[in-house]
Amino acid sequence: MASPRSELPSDQAISAKIVVAGGFGVGKTTLVGSVSEIPPVNTEAWMTQASKRVDALDESSQKTTTTVAMDFGRITIDHDLILYLFGTPGQPRFWFLWDDLCRGAIGALVLVDTRNLEVSFPAVNYFENDSDLPFVVAVNLFDGKLWHDLDAVREALALKPDVPIITVDARQRRSSAQALMEVVTHTLNLRKDAPSDFGVIAGR
Repeated sequence: MASPRSELPSDQAISAKIVVAGGFGVGKTTLVGSVSEIPPVNTEAWMTQASKRVDALDESSQKTTTTVAMDFGRITIDHDLILYLFGTPGQPRFWFLWDDLCRGAIGALVLVDTRNLEVSFPAVNYFENDSDLPFVVAVNLFDGKLWHDLDAVREALALKPDVPIITVDARQRRSSAQALMEVVTHTLNLRKDAPSDFGVIAGR
């Protein structure tokens, strides 16, 4: 994969929407912020003592804010492909927004934190059963470590054999870009009629 660039895209560039999804606190805002070539737009709100009772995190987490609507970013790949990133809120009370955020997307990257795997089940279930979007599961390497073998994570999440599972360090631009390109590749493999099925053709 070529390195992502922050230069202006060409007039013939293809644009596509990718959803970055997952449970509460798995690193969606971090990933969008690390890879976006524009200042990311987010709807972060400070977590209050009252909200912490609703949006419970692992005791080791240093998270002090929470996404209450979405994150938005953009990355241009080699002048001919622009990815628009939409990060979903992870809290159950905001799941009603997911259908709207997924509308028009070509695929989704579902982030997983294996230290708190139970928060990932609803996201995986949504894309397996309630959405027709192709998706890739990405285990976020918190502290730069892979805590569990990917085959074990696949089994724990009961992923179907055709769902790719990869690792990503959401703090690192290159790693995040590679994960997003995995979604593009997976979508292309499933939809042989792309790019006509691929989104808006810029400038046409």
